[in-house]
Amino acid sequence: MKRISILGSTGSIGKNTLEVVRGRQDKFKVVGLAARNNIDLLESQIREFKPEIAAVFDEDAAASVRKKDLPVEIFSGEQGLVRAATIENADMVVSAIVGSAGLVPTYEAIKAGKDIALATKEALVMAGGIIIPLAAGRGVRIIPVDSEHSAVFQCLNGRDMDEIRKIVLTASGGPFLRKSISELDAVTPEDALKHPTWDMGKKISIDSATLMNKGLEVIEACWLFNLPPEKVEVVLHPQSIIHSMVRFIDGSVIAHMSVPDMKGPISYALSFPERFSGAMPPLDLAGVGKLTFEEPDMGKYPALALAYEAIRAGGTMPCVLNAANEVAVEAFLDRKISFRAISLVVSRAMEAHNVLKTDSIDTVIKASDLAKEKAKEIIDELRVM
Repeated sequence: MKRISILGSTGSIGKNTLEVVRGRQDKFKVVGLAARNNIDLLESQIREFKPEIAAVFDEDAAASVRKKDLPVEIFSGEQGLVRAATIENADMVVSAIVGSAGLVPTYEAIKAGKDIALATKEALVMAGGIIIPLAAGRGVRIIPVDSEHSAVFQCLNGRDMDEIRKIVLTASGGPFLRKSISELDAVTPEDALKHPTWDMGKKISIDSATLMNKGLEVIEACWLFNLPPEKVEVVLHPQSIIHSMVRFIDGSVIAHMSVPDMKGPISYALSFPERFSGAMPPLDLAGVGKLTFEEPDMGKYPALALAYEAIRAGGTMPCVLNAANEVAVEAFLDRKISFRAISLVVSRAMEAHNVLKTDSIDTVIKASDLAKEKAKEIIDELRVM
């Protein structure tokens, strides 16, 4: 019986994780749950799965949930998330908090020696130079949950990295794959949220539309698999059937294929190194019919180019990329800036940043906070123009 604590239990990954657990209660036991502010769903999860601890990041939401007759103590704020991440009885922590808020709880979970099922890509984007050595020193396994990184992880399967020429991350291209650059000026938040193949939260859906999500995955892949950015390639694959590929030095390619269902990589991360049946529907290749690929247009998807620029700059620059993007996406969803302005805000925030060495979590957090403030200034300037 593997005991797990889920950070971000009311989000897309968290809900899918609980679906996996619901079907395999002989294998998994939920001992911790943590959410941002969706207290109605969290209450339902607590009553069903009966964790030993629950946490709510938002203080006001935590106060509301404490008034309910729940059989568990409710912790709050960042320290509440840390409590859920470091609960003694947990064997594995599912890190699924969207954005920079997931960094500290993930860091503390690793310090506590917990294996990590990692969906919070921002932890490695912001502080990969700290997280990866810490995990190695603690003997902690980081098992990727993102479908792309899970696919690479499975294709590599313990192979000698000297045999690897490149890894290839696939991207659907989002809802605007067939739109011209000029057409992107008029898109709305509602347009951008209509992802053609994946059902995700608002932030990740917008990141998928700009391809920033793929850029963050490039940075995460560099840290997870100890590769330079030159060895991480991105191709557009609208069918979302091949999740990633590995190119080998002999010219061969191994691809990982499945239906686009997050329960697959989640179940693999939870059960690794084993597999169990029924995690997701089997892939009908004849039904799929065809698989197509194309190179991404960096002019249309400048966010992807910015991500490569950030990882090459190193230090705190990926952290600035991530922080500025979080602020810009929120501004777009609030209709304060246009869709194409998201990447402009990120670019200007990066230009204004003096790169620092990521020598501590405090340095990372400070860089993130400063980048968010700079992004807000840039957004105010754009709105005046």
